[in-house]
Amino acid sequence: MALLAKLRGVGGRIALLVAFMGPGVITSNVDNDAGGIYTYSLCGAQYGYRLLWILVPVLLALIVVQEMCSRMGTVTGKGLADLIREEFGLRVTFLLMMAVLFTNLGNAVAEFAGLASALELYGVSRYVSVPLGAVFVWWLVVFGTYKTVEKAFLIACLFYLAYPISGFLAKPDWGAAAHGAVVPTVPFDLAGIAMMVGIVGTTIAPWMQFYLQSSVVEKEVRIADYAKSRLDVVLGSVMAVVVAFFIIVACAATLHEAGVLAIGSAAEAARALAPLAGRYAETLFAFGLANACLFAASILPLATAYSVCEGLGLEAGVNRKFSEAPEFYSLYTAIVAISAGAVLLPGLPLLKIILVSQILNGVLLPVVLVFMVRLVNDRAIMGTFVNGPAYNTVVWVTTCVLVALTALMIVTSFLPAGPGI
Repeated sequence: MALLAKLRGVGGRIALLVAFMGPGVITSNVDNDAGGIYTYSLCGAQYGYRLLWILVPVLLALIVVQEMCSRMGTVTGKGLADLIREEFGLRVTFLLMMAVLFTNLGNAVAEFAGLASALELYGVSRYVSVPLGAVFVWWLVVFGTYKTVEKAFLIACLFYLAYPISGFLAKPDWGAAAHGAVVPTVPFDLAGIAMMVGIVGTTIAPWMQFYLQSSVVEKEVRIADYAKSRLDVVLGSVMAVVVAFFIIVACAATLHEAGVLAIGSAAEAARALAPLAGRYAETLFAFGLANACLFAASILPLATAYSVCEGLGLEAGVNRKFSEAPEFYSLYTAIVAISAGAVLLPGLPLLKIILVSQILNGVLLPVVLVFMVRLVNDRAIMGTFVNGPAYNTVVWVTTCVLVALTALMIVTSFLPAGPGI
């Protein structure tokens, strides 16, 4: 009886944790989208295991940044864009939201492009997959509630297991992978610096902070239950970085070793895996890509609609009806339609759009982090829940490193291309 009671107690705690899972796990996992998967695949193909070490400090920074947003949403009951507008004014907020909108639109185009290329590996035309995908994600958000949408997103998170399996099927050199994960190697050429900025920018993207905080607010997380919500953030961050690790490892073990350094998309990486790691690795990689792109194609427009509408003081939220938040749903619909339609246009430079959007993530992130740090350290807003010294140190170091890398990338773009490392 005592054992049964203990098991019931453990089961109850697990059920309670699952009930609070959502914003953190969803936000971090959807960040492994088409642009992210392509960035990690290209990193593995071009640099092998040598840049795996970046994922270690990125994981720490991701946990700290995501926890800050989750905490602000819990304590204030307001989204990040809403707080920025209240504290810094409408003009600053409008300019920031336009930058977020432009960057996220490029990211959304990348998601539908990734969906198209992934399903083309299964013989499905993009003129079928993209319209159907766009209609599905639009229907899910417009006609769903927060709880139903969250459940659908959590189920999608499970399919990211395809990437760790692909990584093992690639039979990597685990010794070299471990060495690359703990011994920093820094490339000083333009391509290498852009890759580092892209990895940080795609792993800790600006849109994530707006979406996470808005989701916590809409989930109505209470301060008394915040410890469980924080665990959700940590778990999500770890899951996202583990997936990124295995994508890099899979491509390092196959594409890099075979000298396949140039890939045009994540789907090309999946196709190239077949003769090197087997058909199952290609199928799993492509399936993971299709799932990730459809997942992100739902959330990126949603995150954009959240941030822009909150920043402009308009009603926003999946739990609201169309008549209660017409601007929110209209913007969501427009982003889905424009980004999906762009993929169907012949001759559009999709690869450039994907790469530029990832780099813009890295450039815009320090700006968003500065706003976040100022808000989370304001006792008038956060009371006793302000940051401690350790948190502020991690965030400011992350911000300074990103600014330095971005500046170095701009400077090196005017210099002759070096041999790299």
